[in-house]
Amino acid sequence: MDHLVIVPIVLPLLAGAAMVLLGERRRNAKAALGLVSTLALLVVAVVLLQLANSPADEGPPALRVYLLGNWPSLFGIVLVADRLAAMMLVLTSLLGLAALVFSFARWHRAGIHFHPLVQFQLMGLNGAFLTGDLFNLFVFFEVMLAASYGLAMHGSGTARVRAGLHYIAINLTASLLFLIGVSLIYAVAGTLNMADLATRIPRIASQDRALLEAGAAVLGVAFLIKAAMWPLGFWLPTTYAVASAPSAALLSILSKVGVYAVLRLWLLLFGEGAGDVAGFGGTWLLAGGLATIAFGSIAVLATQDMSRLAGACVLVSSGTLLAAIGTGKVAVTGGALLYLASSVLAIGAFFLLIELIERGREVGADVLAVTREAFGEGEEEEPEEEVGVAIPATMAILGMSFMGCALVLAGMPPLSGFLAKFAMLAPLLPLAAAGGGEGGVPAASWALIAALILSGLATVVAMIRTGINTFWAATDGVVPRVGLIEIAPVALLLSLCVGLTVGAGPAMDYMQATAWSLHAPQDYVRAVLSAPRTGEGGG
Repeated sequence: MDHLVIVPIVLPLLAGAAMVLLGERRRNAKAALGLVSTLALLVVAVVLLQLANSPADEGPPALRVYLLGNWPSLFGIVLVADRLAAMMLVLTSLLGLAALVFSFARWHRAGIHFHPLVQFQLMGLNGAFLTGDLFNLFVFFEVMLAASYGLAMHGSGTARVRAGLHYIAINLTASLLFLIGVSLIYAVAGTLNMADLATRIPRIASQDRALLEAGAAVLGVAFLIKAAMWPLGFWLPTTYAVASAPSAALLSILSKVGVYAVLRLWLLLFGEGAGDVAGFGGTWLLAGGLATIAFGSIAVLATQDMSRLAGACVLVSSGTLLAAIGTGKVAVTGGALLYLASSVLAIGAFFLLIELIERGREVGADVLAVTREAFGEGEEEEPEEEVGVAIPATMAILGMSFMGCALVLAGMPPLSGFLAKFAMLAPLLPLAAAGGGEGGVPAASWALIAALILSGLATVVAMIRTGINTFWAATDGVVPRVGLIEIAPVALLLSLCVGLTVGAGPAMDYMQATAWSLHAPQDYVRAVLSAPRTGEGGG
Protein backbone atom coordinates (compact mmCIF):
# COMPACT_ATOMS: atom_id res chain seq x y z
CA MET A 1 0.00 0.00 0.00
CA ASP A 2 2.93 2.36 0.58
CA HIS A 3 3.81 2.21 -3.12
CA LEU A 4 0.25 2.42 -4.43
CA VAL A 5 0.60 6.13 -5.29
CA ILE A 6 3.25 5.53 -7.96
CA VAL A 7 1.42 2.61 -9.61
CA PRO A 8 -0.73 4.86 -11.91
CA ILE A 9 2.53 6.17 -13.42
CA VAL A 10 4.68 3.03 -13.50
CA LEU A 11 2.01 0.61 -14.74
CA PRO A 12 1.17 2.36 -18.06
CA LEU A 13 4.87 3.15 -18.56
CA LEU A 14 5.82 -0.53 -18.34
CA ALA A 15 2.79 -1.60 -20.40
CA GLY A 16 3.58 0.93 -23.14
CA ALA A 17 7.25 -0.08 -23.25
CA ALA A 18 6.31 -3.75 -23.48
CA MET A 19 3.95 -3.00 -26.36
CA VAL A 20 6.72 -1.25 -28.28
CA LEU A 21 8.94 -4.31 -27.80
CA LEU A 22 6.19 -6.65 -29.01
CA GLY A 23 6.59 -5.32 -32.54
CA GLU A 24 4.17 -4.11 -35.16
CA ARG A 25 2.11 -7.20 -35.94
CA ARG A 26 1.14 -8.56 -32.51
CA ARG A 27 -1.90 -6.33 -32.31
CA ASN A 28 -4.06 -8.75 -30.33
CA ALA A 29 -1.38 -9.16 -27.66
CA LYS A 30 -1.09 -5.38 -27.38
CA ALA A 31 -4.85 -5.03 -27.08
CA ALA A 32 -5.01 -7.63 -24.30
CA LEU A 33 -2.10 -6.04 -22.44
CA GLY A 34 -3.66 -2.58 -22.81
CA LEU A 35 -7.00 -3.79 -21.48
CA VAL A 36 -5.41 -5.48 -18.46
CA SER A 37 -3.28 -2.41 -17.73
CA THR A 38 -6.19 0.02 -17.99
CA LEU A 39 -8.47 -2.14 -15.84
CA ALA A 40 -5.72 -2.36 -13.23
CA LEU A 41 -5.32 1.43 -13.38
CA LEU A 42 -9.03 1.84 -12.72
CA VAL A 43 -8.88 -0.48 -9.70
CA VAL A 44 -5.88 1.38 -8.28
CA ALA A 45 -7.55 4.76 -8.86
CA VAL A 46 -10.72 3.63 -7.08
CA VAL A 47 -8.66 2.36 -4.12
CA LEU A 48 -6.81 5.70 -3.93
CA LEU A 49 -10.16 7.50 -4.08
CA GLN A 50 -11.41 5.48 -1.10
CA LEU A 51 -8.21 6.10 0.83
CA ALA A 52 -8.32 9.82 0.08
CA ASN A 53 -11.86 9.99 1.42
CA SER A 54 -11.04 8.11 4.63
CA PRO A 55 -10.97 10.23 7.80
CA ALA A 56 -7.57 10.20 9.44
CA ASP A 57 -8.93 8.82 12.72
CA GLU A 58 -10.77 5.91 11.08
CA GLY A 59 -8.28 4.63 8.57
CA PRO A 60 -5.34 5.58 6.36
CA PRO A 61 -4.60 9.30 6.09
CA ALA A 62 -6.75 11.23 3.63
CA LEU A 63 -3.65 12.57 1.89
CA ARG A 64 -0.86 10.21 0.88
CA VAL A 65 2.64 11.47 0.08
CA TYR A 66 5.17 9.35 -1.80
CA LEU A 67 8.87 10.25 -1.74
CA LEU A 68 10.70 8.86 -4.76
CA GLY A 69 14.15 7.55 -3.92
CA ASN A 70 13.37 8.17 -0.23
CA TRP A 71 14.67 11.72 -0.59
CA PRO A 72 13.30 14.48 1.67
CA SER A 73 10.35 16.26 0.11
CA LEU A 74 12.29 19.52 -0.30
CA PHE A 75 14.98 17.89 -2.43
CA GLY A 76 13.39 14.93 -4.20
CA ILE A 77 10.42 14.12 -6.41
CA VAL A 78 7.14 14.09 -4.51
CA LEU A 79 3.86 12.48 -5.50
CA VAL A 80 0.72 13.49 -3.63
CA ALA A 81 -2.62 11.67 -3.77
CA ASP A 82 -5.38 13.79 -2.26
CA ARG A 83 -9.09 13.91 -3.02
CA LEU A 84 -8.72 16.01 -6.17
CA ALA A 85 -5.89 13.93 -7.63
CA ALA A 86 -7.71 10.67 -6.87
CA MET A 87 -10.90 11.91 -8.55
CA MET A 88 -8.98 12.91 -11.67
CA LEU A 89 -7.25 9.50 -11.72
CA VAL A 90 -10.62 7.74 -11.69
CA LEU A 91 -11.99 9.94 -14.49
CA THR A 92 -8.86 9.39 -16.59
CA SER A 93 -8.99 5.61 -16.13
CA LEU A 94 -12.69 5.45 -16.99
CA LEU A 95 -12.21 7.53 -20.12
CA GLY A 96 -9.15 5.51 -21.12
CA LEU A 97 -11.02 2.23 -20.62
CA ALA A 98 -14.01 3.40 -22.66
CA ALA A 99 -11.83 4.69 -25.52
CA LEU A 100 -9.72 1.53 -25.54
CA VAL A 101 -12.69 -0.87 -25.65
CA PHE A 102 -14.34 1.23 -28.37
CA SER A 103 -11.16 1.08 -30.46
CA PHE A 104 -11.21 -2.73 -30.53
CA ALA A 105 -13.95 -2.64 -33.17
CA ARG A 106 -11.78 -0.90 -35.79
CA TRP A 107 -9.61 2.04 -34.83
CA HIS A 108 -6.77 0.19 -33.11
CA ARG A 109 -5.97 -1.34 -36.51
CA ALA A 110 -5.49 2.07 -38.15
CA GLY A 111 -1.97 2.55 -36.78
CA ILE A 112 0.79 0.40 -35.37
CA HIS A 113 1.43 2.43 -32.23
CA PHE A 114 -2.11 3.15 -31.04
CA HIS A 115 -1.93 1.02 -27.89
CA PRO A 116 1.47 2.31 -26.67
CA LEU A 117 0.29 5.88 -27.28
CA VAL A 118 -2.80 5.30 -25.14
CA GLN A 119 -0.68 3.94 -22.29
CA PHE A 120 1.82 6.80 -22.46
CA GLN A 121 -1.10 9.24 -22.59
CA LEU A 122 -2.49 7.71 -19.39
CA MET A 123 0.94 7.86 -17.80
CA GLY A 124 1.33 11.56 -18.56
CA LEU A 125 -2.16 12.39 -17.34
CA ASN A 126 -1.76 10.44 -14.10
CA GLY A 127 1.65 11.95 -13.44
CA ALA A 128 0.35 15.48 -13.95
CA PHE A 129 -2.40 14.87 -11.40
CA LEU A 130 -0.09 13.28 -8.82
CA THR A 131 3.07 15.37 -8.96
CA GLY A 132 3.89 17.75 -6.15
CA ASP A 133 6.37 20.06 -7.89
CA LEU A 134 6.28 22.34 -10.91
CA PHE A 135 9.20 20.89 -12.83
CA ASN A 136 7.79 17.37 -12.85
CA LEU A 137 4.42 18.84 -13.76
CA PHE A 138 6.18 20.13 -16.88
CA VAL A 139 7.74 16.71 -17.50
CA PHE A 140 4.41 14.90 -17.30
CA PHE A 141 2.76 17.58 -19.41
CA GLU A 142 5.30 16.86 -22.14
CA VAL A 143 4.80 13.10 -21.90
CA MET A 144 1.06 13.64 -22.12
CA LEU A 145 1.37 16.03 -25.07
CA ALA A 146 3.86 13.85 -26.97
CA ALA A 147 1.41 10.95 -26.83
CA SER A 148 -1.51 13.22 -27.75
CA TYR A 149 0.29 14.33 -30.93
CA GLY A 150 0.24 10.76 -32.19
CA LEU A 151 -3.34 10.16 -31.09
CA ALA A 152 -4.57 13.38 -32.71
CA MET A 153 -3.22 12.21 -36.09
CA HIS A 154 -4.07 8.53 -35.60
CA GLY A 155 -5.75 7.21 -38.73
CA SER A 156 -3.96 9.54 -41.13
CA GLY A 157 -5.89 11.76 -43.56
CA THR A 158 -5.15 15.28 -44.75
CA ALA A 159 -7.52 16.96 -42.28
CA ARG A 160 -6.00 15.15 -39.28
CA VAL A 161 -2.44 15.93 -40.31
CA ARG A 162 -3.22 19.62 -40.89
CA ALA A 163 -5.07 20.01 -37.59
CA GLY A 164 -2.45 17.92 -35.80
CA LEU A 165 0.40 20.14 -36.99
CA HIS A 166 -1.46 23.22 -35.75
CA TYR A 167 -2.08 21.45 -32.45
CA ILE A 168 1.62 20.59 -32.10
CA ALA A 169 2.74 24.16 -32.86
CA ILE A 170 0.34 25.66 -30.31
CA ASN A 171 1.34 23.26 -27.57
CA LEU A 172 5.07 23.67 -28.22
CA THR A 173 4.55 27.40 -27.71
CA ALA A 174 2.65 26.70 -24.49
CA SER A 175 5.49 24.45 -23.31
CA LEU A 176 8.00 27.23 -23.91
CA LEU A 177 5.85 29.61 -21.85
CA PHE A 178 5.61 26.93 -19.17
CA LEU A 179 9.41 26.78 -18.90
CA ILE A 180 9.75 30.56 -18.82
CA GLY A 181 7.14 30.88 -16.08
CA VAL A 182 8.72 28.12 -13.99
CA SER A 183 12.17 29.72 -14.39
CA LEU A 184 10.91 33.12 -13.20
CA ILE A 185 9.20 31.61 -10.18
CA TYR A 186 12.29 29.59 -9.28
CA ALA A 187 14.47 32.70 -9.60
CA VAL A 188 12.32 34.47 -7.01
CA ALA A 189 11.34 31.68 -4.63
CA GLY A 190 14.28 29.28 -4.92
CA THR A 191 12.06 26.18 -5.01
CA LEU A 192 9.60 24.42 -7.30
CA ASN A 193 7.99 22.20 -4.67
CA MET A 194 4.35 23.32 -4.58
CA ALA A 195 3.96 23.00 -0.82
CA ASP A 196 7.25 24.80 -0.19
CA LEU A 197 6.21 27.54 -2.60
CA ALA A 198 3.02 28.03 -0.61
CA THR A 199 5.08 28.79 2.50
CA ARG A 200 7.62 31.04 0.75
CA ILE A 201 5.39 33.23 -1.40
CA PRO A 202 3.91 35.22 1.51
CA ARG A 203 7.49 36.08 2.54
CA ILE A 204 8.65 37.25 -0.90
CA ALA A 205 10.26 40.70 -0.66
CA SER A 206 8.17 43.53 -2.08
CA GLN A 207 10.80 44.36 -4.71
CA ASP A 208 10.56 40.78 -6.05
CA ARG A 209 6.78 40.54 -6.23
CA ALA A 210 6.61 41.97 -9.75
CA LEU A 211 8.90 39.20 -11.00
CA LEU A 212 6.85 36.59 -9.11
CA GLU A 213 3.63 37.89 -10.61
CA ALA A 214 5.18 37.96 -14.08
CA GLY A 215 6.26 34.34 -13.73
CA ALA A 216 2.84 33.32 -12.44
CA ALA A 217 1.14 35.17 -15.30
CA VAL A 218 3.31 33.48 -17.95
CA LEU A 219 2.73 30.11 -16.30
CA GLY A 220 -0.98 30.84 -16.19
CA VAL A 221 -1.06 31.60 -19.91
CA ALA A 222 0.54 28.20 -20.59
CA PHE A 223 -2.12 26.47 -18.49
CA LEU A 224 -4.94 28.48 -20.05
CA ILE A 225 -3.80 27.55 -23.56
CA LYS A 226 -4.17 23.92 -22.56
CA ALA A 227 -7.50 24.72 -20.87
CA ALA A 228 -8.64 26.36 -24.15
CA MET A 229 -9.68 29.67 -22.59
CA TRP A 230 -10.73 32.33 -25.09
CA PRO A 231 -8.90 33.63 -27.13
CA LEU A 232 -6.33 30.87 -26.61
CA GLY A 233 -8.55 27.90 -27.44
CA PHE A 234 -9.14 28.39 -31.16
CA TRP A 235 -7.19 25.19 -31.91
CA LEU A 236 -9.47 22.85 -29.97
CA PRO A 237 -12.69 22.39 -32.03
CA THR A 238 -10.89 21.61 -35.27
CA THR A 239 -8.37 19.24 -33.69
CA TYR A 240 -10.99 17.26 -31.81
CA ALA A 241 -13.45 17.25 -34.69
CA VAL A 242 -11.11 15.47 -37.10
CA ALA A 243 -9.54 13.06 -34.58
CA SER A 244 -10.70 9.45 -34.51
CA ALA A 245 -13.51 8.74 -32.07
CA PRO A 246 -11.48 6.97 -29.35
CA SER A 247 -8.66 9.50 -29.66
CA ALA A 248 -11.05 12.45 -29.37
CA ALA A 249 -12.74 10.90 -26.34
CA LEU A 250 -9.41 10.47 -24.55
CA LEU A 251 -8.07 13.85 -25.67
CA SER A 252 -11.17 15.59 -24.33
CA ILE A 253 -9.79 15.39 -20.80
CA LEU A 254 -6.59 17.25 -21.79
CA SER A 255 -8.31 20.61 -21.49
CA LYS A 256 -9.28 19.64 -17.95
CA VAL A 257 -5.60 19.12 -17.12
CA GLY A 258 -5.09 22.84 -17.69
CA VAL A 259 -8.13 23.56 -15.50
CA TYR A 260 -6.75 21.20 -12.85
CA ALA A 261 -3.38 23.00 -12.84
CA VAL A 262 -5.06 26.39 -12.48
CA LEU A 263 -7.30 25.14 -9.68
CA ARG A 264 -4.46 23.46 -7.80
CA LEU A 265 -1.84 26.19 -8.08
CA TRP A 266 -4.04 29.29 -7.85
CA LEU A 267 -5.64 28.21 -4.58
CA LEU A 268 -2.38 26.80 -3.19
CA LEU A 269 -0.06 29.68 -4.09
CA PHE A 270 -2.43 32.65 -4.27
CA GLY A 271 -5.10 31.72 -1.77
CA GLU A 272 -6.13 33.67 1.30
CA GLY A 273 -2.83 32.97 3.07
CA ALA A 274 -0.63 34.35 0.27
CA GLY A 275 -0.31 37.81 1.78
CA ASP A 276 -0.13 40.74 -0.60
CA VAL A 277 -0.46 38.54 -3.69
CA ALA A 278 -3.60 36.74 -2.47
CA GLY A 279 -6.19 36.40 -5.22
CA PHE A 280 -3.71 37.32 -7.95
CA GLY A 281 -5.30 36.74 -11.36
CA GLY A 282 -8.74 35.83 -10.02
CA THR A 283 -10.49 38.59 -11.95
CA TRP A 284 -8.83 37.46 -15.17
CA LEU A 285 -9.92 33.87 -14.54
CA LEU A 286 -13.52 34.94 -14.06
CA ALA A 287 -13.53 37.28 -17.07
CA GLY A 288 -11.74 34.77 -19.29
CA GLY A 289 -14.10 32.01 -18.22
CA LEU A 290 -17.14 34.13 -19.06
CA ALA A 291 -15.67 35.03 -22.46
CA THR A 292 -14.98 31.34 -23.14
CA ILE A 293 -18.55 30.41 -22.25
CA ALA A 294 -19.82 33.10 -24.64
CA PHE A 295 -17.49 32.00 -27.44
CA GLY A 296 -18.32 28.33 -26.91
CA SER A 297 -22.05 29.04 -26.85
CA ILE A 298 -21.84 30.93 -30.14
CA ALA A 299 -19.83 28.04 -31.62
CA VAL A 300 -22.45 25.56 -30.38
CA LEU A 301 -25.20 27.47 -32.18
CA ALA A 302 -23.16 28.15 -35.32
CA THR A 303 -21.82 24.70 -36.11
CA GLN A 304 -23.64 22.25 -38.36
CA ASP A 305 -21.15 19.43 -37.80
CA MET A 306 -21.69 17.10 -34.87
CA SER A 307 -17.98 16.61 -34.14
CA ARG A 308 -17.41 20.37 -34.01
CA LEU A 309 -20.45 20.62 -31.77
CA ALA A 310 -18.73 18.28 -29.32
CA GLY A 311 -15.58 20.43 -29.49
CA ALA A 312 -17.65 23.54 -28.78
CA CYS A 313 -19.14 21.77 -25.75
CA VAL A 314 -15.58 21.23 -24.48
CA LEU A 315 -15.03 25.00 -24.72
CA VAL A 316 -18.22 25.72 -22.79
CA SER A 317 -17.26 23.26 -20.05
CA SER A 318 -13.75 24.72 -19.73
CA GLY A 319 -15.12 28.25 -19.55
CA THR A 320 -17.64 27.23 -16.91
CA LEU A 321 -14.96 25.67 -14.73
CA LEU A 322 -12.56 28.61 -15.07
CA ALA A 323 -15.26 31.16 -14.26
CA ALA A 324 -16.41 29.13 -11.26
CA ILE A 325 -12.85 28.90 -9.95
CA GLY A 326 -12.41 32.64 -10.46
CA THR A 327 -15.25 33.42 -8.06
CA GLY A 328 -13.10 32.20 -5.17
CA LYS A 329 -16.13 30.73 -3.36
CA VAL A 330 -15.77 27.31 -1.72
CA ALA A 331 -19.35 26.26 -2.43
CA VAL A 332 -19.07 27.24 -6.10
CA THR A 333 -15.83 25.26 -6.38
CA GLY A 334 -17.60 22.19 -4.99
CA GLY A 335 -20.32 22.47 -7.61
CA ALA A 336 -17.68 23.02 -10.29
CA LEU A 337 -15.95 19.78 -9.33
CA LEU A 338 -19.20 17.85 -9.75
CA TYR A 339 -19.66 19.61 -13.11
CA LEU A 340 -16.13 18.62 -14.09
CA ALA A 341 -16.78 14.94 -13.42
CA SER A 342 -20.14 15.01 -15.15
CA SER A 343 -18.95 16.90 -18.24
CA VAL A 344 -15.85 14.73 -18.72
CA LEU A 345 -17.97 11.58 -18.77
CA ALA A 346 -20.68 13.07 -21.02
CA ILE A 347 -18.30 14.62 -23.55
CA GLY A 348 -16.28 11.40 -23.77
CA ALA A 349 -19.49 9.47 -24.44
CA PHE A 350 -20.59 12.06 -27.02
CA PHE A 351 -17.36 11.78 -29.03
CA LEU A 352 -17.74 7.99 -29.16
CA LEU A 353 -21.43 8.23 -30.01
CA ILE A 354 -20.88 10.61 -32.92
CA GLU A 355 -19.10 7.98 -35.00
CA LEU A 356 -21.90 5.48 -34.42
CA ILE A 357 -24.59 8.00 -35.38
CA GLU A 358 -22.77 9.18 -38.50
CA ARG A 359 -21.78 5.70 -39.67
CA GLY A 360 -23.09 5.09 -43.15
CA ARG A 361 -23.48 8.79 -43.86
CA GLU A 362 -21.26 10.26 -46.54
CA VAL A 363 -18.87 12.13 -44.23
CA GLY A 364 -18.19 9.12 -42.04
CA ALA A 365 -17.75 6.87 -45.04
CA ASP A 366 -15.19 9.25 -46.52
CA VAL A 367 -13.14 9.31 -43.34
CA LEU A 368 -13.10 5.53 -43.09
CA ALA A 369 -12.20 5.21 -46.77
CA VAL A 370 -9.20 7.51 -46.33
CA THR A 371 -8.08 5.56 -43.28
CA ARG A 372 -8.33 2.18 -44.99
CA GLU A 373 -6.57 3.43 -48.12
CA ALA A 374 -3.74 5.00 -46.10
CA PHE A 375 -3.00 1.75 -44.26
CA GLY A 376 -3.73 -0.68 -47.08
CA GLU A 377 -6.44 -2.62 -45.30
CA GLY A 378 -9.14 -2.26 -47.88
CA GLU A 379 -9.53 -4.88 -50.56
CA GLU A 380 -8.87 -8.11 -48.70
CA GLU A 381 -10.93 -7.34 -45.61
CA GLU A 382 -14.62 -6.91 -45.00
CA PRO A 383 -15.97 -3.36 -45.17
CA GLU A 384 -15.57 -1.39 -41.97
CA GLU A 385 -19.34 -0.88 -41.76
CA GLU A 386 -19.77 -4.62 -41.11
CA VAL A 387 -18.01 -4.61 -37.73
CA GLY A 388 -19.55 -6.99 -35.22
CA VAL A 389 -23.20 -8.00 -35.03
CA ALA A 390 -25.72 -5.22 -35.23
CA ILE A 391 -27.59 -4.75 -31.97
CA PRO A 392 -31.41 -4.69 -32.12
CA ALA A 393 -33.26 -1.37 -32.01
CA THR A 394 -30.10 0.44 -33.05
CA MET A 395 -31.65 3.82 -33.77
CA ALA A 396 -33.62 3.79 -30.52
CA ILE A 397 -30.48 3.06 -28.50
CA LEU A 398 -28.48 5.71 -30.33
CA GLY A 399 -31.31 8.21 -29.90
CA MET A 400 -31.58 7.56 -26.16
CA SER A 401 -27.82 7.85 -25.77
CA PHE A 402 -27.83 11.12 -27.70
CA MET A 403 -30.60 12.44 -25.47
CA GLY A 404 -28.62 11.48 -22.37
CA CYS A 405 -25.55 13.36 -23.63
CA ALA A 406 -27.70 16.37 -24.49
CA LEU A 407 -29.33 16.49 -21.05
CA VAL A 408 -26.02 16.29 -19.20
CA LEU A 409 -24.16 18.80 -21.38
CA ALA A 410 -27.03 21.29 -21.37
CA GLY A 411 -27.52 20.97 -17.62
CA MET A 412 -31.15 19.92 -17.90
CA PRO A 413 -32.95 17.86 -15.25
CA PRO A 414 -32.89 15.19 -14.06
CA LEU A 415 -29.29 14.15 -14.76
CA SER A 416 -26.03 15.15 -13.07
CA GLY A 417 -25.35 18.14 -15.32
CA PHE A 418 -28.40 19.91 -13.88
CA LEU A 419 -27.40 19.11 -10.29
CA ALA A 420 -23.87 20.40 -10.91
CA LYS A 421 -25.09 23.68 -12.42
CA PHE A 422 -27.59 24.11 -9.61
CA ALA A 423 -24.80 23.53 -7.08
CA MET A 424 -22.82 26.33 -8.73
CA LEU A 425 -25.77 28.70 -9.06
CA ALA A 426 -27.14 28.39 -5.52
CA PRO A 427 -24.19 29.99 -3.67
CA LEU A 428 -24.22 32.94 -6.07
CA LEU A 429 -27.74 34.03 -5.16
CA PRO A 430 -28.45 36.14 -2.06
CA LEU A 431 -29.73 33.96 0.74
CA ALA A 432 -31.04 35.87 3.71
CA ALA A 433 -30.61 32.91 6.01
CA ALA A 434 -26.91 32.80 5.22
CA GLY A 435 -26.50 36.56 5.51
CA GLY A 436 -25.97 36.98 1.79
CA GLY A 437 -28.85 39.37 1.24
CA GLU A 438 -27.33 42.45 2.82
CA GLY A 439 -24.80 43.23 0.15
CA GLY A 440 -26.68 41.68 -2.72
CA VAL A 441 -25.10 39.69 -5.51
CA PRO A 442 -22.07 41.22 -7.21
CA ALA A 443 -22.29 42.04 -10.90
CA ALA A 444 -19.76 39.31 -11.73
CA SER A 445 -21.95 36.73 -10.01
CA TRP A 446 -24.97 37.87 -12.02
CA ALA A 447 -22.85 37.59 -15.17
CA LEU A 448 -21.88 34.02 -14.29
CA ILE A 449 -25.48 33.10 -13.49
CA ALA A 450 -26.60 34.48 -16.85
CA ALA A 451 -23.74 32.71 -18.67
CA LEU A 452 -24.58 29.32 -17.12
CA ILE A 453 -28.27 29.65 -18.01
CA LEU A 454 -27.74 30.98 -21.54
CA SER A 455 -25.03 28.46 -22.38
CA GLY A 456 -27.39 25.69 -21.31
CA LEU A 457 -30.10 27.18 -23.50
CA ALA A 458 -27.72 27.37 -26.47
CA THR A 459 -26.74 23.74 -25.97
CA VAL A 460 -30.39 22.67 -25.78
CA VAL A 461 -31.18 24.48 -29.05
CA ALA A 462 -28.16 23.02 -30.84
CA MET A 463 -28.77 19.49 -29.57
CA ILE A 464 -32.47 19.56 -30.47
CA ARG A 465 -31.65 20.83 -33.96
CA THR A 466 -28.99 18.17 -34.44
CA GLY A 467 -31.23 15.44 -33.07
CA ILE A 468 -34.08 16.37 -35.38
CA ASN A 469 -31.82 16.46 -38.42
CA THR A 470 -30.21 13.15 -37.51
CA PHE A 471 -33.02 10.98 -36.18
CA TRP A 472 -36.24 12.49 -37.56
CA ALA A 473 -35.46 14.33 -40.79
CA ALA A 474 -32.95 11.86 -42.27
CA THR A 475 -33.95 10.96 -45.82
CA ASP A 476 -31.59 8.07 -46.59
CA GLY A 477 -33.11 5.68 -44.01
CA VAL A 478 -29.76 3.94 -43.45
CA VAL A 479 -29.55 2.14 -40.12
CA PRO A 480 -25.91 1.86 -39.05
CA ARG A 481 -24.48 -1.44 -37.89
CA VAL A 482 -23.33 -0.96 -34.31
CA GLY A 483 -21.55 -3.65 -32.38
CA LEU A 484 -22.01 -4.30 -28.68
CA ILE A 485 -18.33 -3.56 -28.09
CA GLU A 486 -18.91 -0.05 -29.45
CA ILE A 487 -22.11 0.90 -27.65
CA ALA A 488 -21.01 -0.61 -24.32
CA PRO A 489 -18.41 2.15 -23.57
CA VAL A 490 -21.00 4.84 -24.35
CA ALA A 491 -23.49 3.14 -22.04
CA LEU A 492 -20.83 2.86 -19.32
CA LEU A 493 -20.01 6.58 -19.35
CA LEU A 494 -23.67 7.64 -19.43
CA SER A 495 -24.58 5.18 -16.68
CA LEU A 496 -21.90 6.80 -14.53
CA CYS A 497 -23.63 10.15 -15.11
CA VAL A 498 -26.84 8.49 -13.91
CA GLY A 499 -24.88 7.16 -10.94
CA LEU A 500 -23.75 10.68 -10.09
CA THR A 501 -27.41 11.70 -10.19
CA VAL A 502 -28.65 8.89 -7.96
CA GLY A 503 -25.72 9.28 -5.59
CA ALA A 504 -25.69 13.07 -5.71
CA GLY A 505 -25.59 13.36 -1.91
CA PRO A 506 -22.38 11.39 -1.31
CA ALA A 507 -20.88 12.82 -4.52
CA MET A 508 -21.49 16.42 -3.39
CA ASP A 509 -20.14 15.62 0.07
CA TYR A 510 -16.94 14.43 -1.57
CA MET A 511 -16.75 17.46 -3.85
CA GLN A 512 -17.35 19.92 -1.03
CA ALA A 513 -14.71 18.24 1.12
CA THR A 514 -12.34 18.50 -1.84
CA ALA A 515 -13.19 22.17 -2.29
CA TRP A 516 -12.57 22.93 1.39
CA SER A 517 -9.18 21.21 1.26
CA LEU A 518 -8.24 23.24 -1.83
CA HIS A 519 -9.28 26.58 -0.35
CA ALA A 520 -7.59 25.75 2.97
CA PRO A 521 -4.41 23.93 1.86
CA GLN A 522 -2.68 23.90 5.25
CA ASP A 523 -3.10 20.13 5.59
CA TYR A 524 -1.65 19.62 2.10
CA VAL A 525 1.39 21.80 2.86
CA ARG A 526 1.95 20.22 6.28
CA ALA A 527 1.65 16.66 4.98
CA VAL A 528 4.10 17.20 2.11
CA LEU A 529 6.74 19.11 4.07
CA SER A 530 6.64 16.76 7.04
CA ALA A 531 6.39 13.51 5.09
CA PRO A 532 8.69 11.00 6.84
CA ARG A 533 11.27 9.06 4.89
CA THR A 534 11.26 5.28 5.07
CA GLY A 535 12.86 4.22 8.34
CA GLU A 536 11.95 7.49 10.06
CA GLY A 537 8.59 6.49 11.45
CA GLY A 538 6.51 6.21 8.26
CA GLY A 539 6.32 4.82 4.74
